[in-house]
Amino acid sequence: MRPVTVNEPAILAPTEGTVLDLLDLEEIDRDLFRVRMVFDDVYALYGGQVAAQALLAAGRTVPEGRVPHSLHGYYLRLGDASRPTIFRVDRDRDGRSFSARRVVAVQGGEVIFNMSASFHVPEKGTDIDAEPMPAAGPPETMIDYVFPRLFSFEGRTEKPVEPGEDFPTRCWARCTAALPDDPLTHAVILTYLSDSMAGLAPFHTSTARSGSSLDHAVWFHRPIRLDEWVLMDHVPRTIAGGRGWYTGTIHTRDGRLGASLTQEALFRAPRERSRR
Repeated sequence: MRPVTVNEPAILAPTEGTVLDLLDLEEIDRDLFRVRMVFDDVYALYGGQVAAQALLAAGRTVPEGRVPHSLHGYYLRLGDASRPTIFRVDRDRDGRSFSARRVVAVQGGEVIFNMSASFHVPEKGTDIDAEPMPAAGPPETMIDYVFPRLFSFEGRTEKPVEPGEDFPTRCWARCTAALPDDPLTHAVILTYLSDSMAGLAPFHTSTARSGSSLDHAVWFHRPIRLDEWVLMDHVPRTIAGGRGWYTGTIHTRDGRLGASLTQEALFRAPRERSRR
């Protein structure tokens, strides 16, 4: 049997790569992918990164023309950005218009994340939004916001976020990389962005605050471009049993709802952020 040739991952400093480098997955066998780009980071692997890469791996196995319409992922162990992640895709079903996939992300022989994702052939039909986009001024009138740990993104908020303060729960965001006209790429980068803010920040106190993410879900309603301004809004919903839950939306600048999301995270006494 001829051995499979696997290239060594490129180790880059965070300032040297782009979000497209993060999405450069190497197919090492059928339905088996590996991250090419790794980098040093004092914190555990960013959850939005592994979720985006898992969705991309799944999307590369579905019939042409099918785009993501939903995903649900579980964070099981802390990952390491300086080590390559392996993604194994299971092809659960390909129907006439829907495809279902399961993805397992592995580092060092242990599962760090798993995801169920579904893909759909786009259809024309009724198009209704029950609620308007949250109120926000245009991004050009707002203050720069730097997304911690994100590659190739710029942000705008109504007021500055001082060092040590909580994340905002509503802000404009735009990918600064030149993106292709590919719906899968934009859905993947939306997923990358979707985990970037602490939606439970308004509930933070001196005795309890949000911690590690437990699970994360996204529904893609309409195709939107992430290299144009989008408004991300998170709303905290409830805290109970040491866990907190919030919902969120991502709108285009002209008010179309592109995606909805929800996440549950630990909510406990403050402790130092997870490090390797």
